Amino acid sequence: MNQNSKTSEDTIDLKELFFSLIAQWKVIALCIILSLICALLYLRVTPKIYSVDAMVQVEDSKGTSAALLGDLSKLTNSGIGGKSPADPEIEILRSRLVLGQVIQNLNLDISILDNSNSIFSKLTSKDDTILKYSHNSVFYSNPNGNLVIKQLQVPQEYLDKPLVLVFKEQNKFELVNDKKEIVVTGSLNRFNQLQTADGLWKIEIYAKGDLAKQNFTLSKLALTTAVNNFNNNYAVAEKGKMTGVVGLNFNGTDKQLITQILNNVLNVYHEQNIERKSLESKQTLAFLDKQLPELKKQLEDSEIKFNQFREKYKTVDVNAESELLLKQNIDLEKLKIELEQQQAELSAKYTNDHPMIRQIDAQIAEINKKLADLNNRLTQLPETQRLYLQLYRDVKVNTELYTTLLNSYQQLKIAKAGEIGNVRIIDTAVEPVKPIKPRKLIILALSLFVGGFVGVLIALLRNILRSGIKDSSQIENELDLPVYATVPRSPVQENRVQILKKKKSIPILAVKHSDDIAIESLRSIRTTIHFALNNAKNNIIAIAGPAPEVGKSFISTNLAVIFAQSNKRVLLIDADLRRGYLHKYFDQELQPGLSEYLNGQNSLEQTIHTTSVANLDLMTRGKSPVNPAELLSSSKFQEMLETLSALYDYILIDTPPILAVTDGIIVSQYTGVNLIVARYAKTDIKELELTLNRFEQSGTKVNGFILNDIQRGSNSYGYGYNYAYAYKANKDE
Repeated sequence: MNQNSKTSEDTIDLKELFFSLIAQWKVIALCIILSLICALLYLRVTPKIYSVDAMVQVEDSKGTSAALLGDLSKLTNSGIGGKSPADPEIEILRSRLVLGQVIQNLNLDISILDNSNSIFSKLTSKDDTILKYSHNSVFYSNPNGNLVIKQLQVPQEYLDKPLVLVFKEQNKFELVNDKKEIVVTGSLNRFNQLQTADGLWKIEIYAKGDLAKQNFTLSKLALTTAVNNFNNNYAVAEKGKMTGVVGLNFNGTDKQLITQILNNVLNVYHEQNIERKSLESKQTLAFLDKQLPELKKQLEDSEIKFNQFREKYKTVDVNAESELLLKQNIDLEKLKIELEQQQAELSAKYTNDHPMIRQIDAQIAEINKKLADLNNRLTQLPETQRLYLQLYRDVKVNTELYTTLLNSYQQLKIAKAGEIGNVRIIDTAVEPVKPIKPRKLIILALSLFVGGFVGVLIALLRNILRSGIKDSSQIENELDLPVYATVPRSPVQENRVQILKKKKSIPILAVKHSDDIAIESLRSIRTTIHFALNNAKNNIIAIAGPAPEVGKSFISTNLAVIFAQSNKRVLLIDADLRRGYLHKYFDQELQPGLSEYLNGQNSLEQTIHTTSVANLDLMTRGKSPVNPAELLSSSKFQEMLETLSALYDYILIDTPPILAVTDGIIVSQYTGVNLIVARYAKTDIKELELTLNRFEQSGTKVNGFILNDIQRGSNSYGYGYNYAYAYKANKDE
């Protein structure tokens, strides 16, 4: 092997690769069609997926109650610390607190599956089933009837487990588990409360229509399972960065249901947000509802005692010191009440161990200490004056405390009535018009791409797995013999092998389509063979091949017709006494033929048949003998060839496969030119080496090769067109 052959093996011819793919267009087209069929089936059985969205705004506001309470709310609210106000709300929107309520409101924890609704039925019929969820029931409808489940409560053991609903006679039903065991039996169209060993069952199922032949699979989902299933189709995310605007999205097959579900999520979340924001006001109002009656009674009692004292002792003037002590005492009492009110508000949010609660407790204790000190100082005043101050202080303190708490009470009631929370619903869910999945155009385009890719991949694998000869230069480099012609694959003869097996008559390409590309290629070697015969011992040409189905008979027949069309007398002999079929090309009888002549049954004139092609005669193989090799090696066969060689300009012999039997080697002993036919991408170079060894062992010479059935795009394609002219030019020189 020389350097050029190595280089040829290590490089990839893109042109050859491209045309080899074109040659296998049927495989690629089949893969594309199958891929399209799969895509269409997928689009047929896949339900349409719709999507709805909504939008809420989370306001970083302290609310109406905080504004009305003033500085008291500052202690209970801290800064966000740079975080978006939407972050905690997103987690709340995904929590079981919100989603669990939605699932309970719409009975989304009840699953119904129609066991008769198979993939085949989806392919053959239109899906006309209806599944609706509401607060009162789950409704399922098909052409056979309706099924309504108003209540389905199962024991803890049967949560998330499928139960087959089987209808029985007399409006009875059974629930069967996966082990084919009946777990409970009840009556249709009524409420059933059943106590079994597993626990309490509460079932209320209504059925209408002809559902007796159908069964359904029911499942009661646990809360965590239902929430997980909900989150599979549910998405919550903040729109932008630090915007406080949250987008909600929900996907499903029923556009009315998903709209209902998402709007229910908004309602539940908004109600819980308002309730959570008004909890502070509720706690404060509860405290004031308890304190106001007591303060009112204390005020009335203090006024009665003060009036009685004044009537008894008349009016007593209070000096500046007494007034100062009185003012300090009143201020401390007011501050103490405010701290107690603040303590009640914070207790709704924090435990007693919280730093803010503990701080307020310490402040109240300090005020109590100061009040005790003031009371001690007041006791040192004269008795009458002391009693006056004490009664006056009680009236004054109770009046101001009662008035202050009464004002706060009215303000909190107003705030509670106007509480809207810190969430504003911007967009509610609107029923969609077009589905988002499946995307038909994308799926069809992707199926075309996948089908084409798989088809090309299969074609490339087939091309790689073909170990046969793909380049005429490979034969010349490996075997050091010329390739007389490269015969392209004829578009007319695409299924030539199948024609040979099925038809009794085979059309001759050189006669029916004389301008065919394969015939033009064979014409190019006519001159080459003529010069090869100048140095040969006779005018007999043997067409051989290493194995069956390489195209020997096709080459022999059409080459003989081409010679005959150039006004040369030509004889075509079918020397394949076992399986020859040259007679089919000329619509001749099988016998008498070569075997009958060699056996002495018929004369030479009787075995040579004229054909419809001028100047061309045919000797068929005759009836298959039991000893073909012995007949061909006999002297009678040699004498026959010598006789016929003088009568014809060219004698072409179609021989059996060289590697299969020895008949071809025997025939080659009497011929002047021996040509070996190899088939593109089928004949291996090793087969040609073995064939050459057979010829060398018998002492005969192979003149050259004919590479047959070249596919378009091959390096060998068109190589043989000019080979004859190049050969002639070399001979002339």
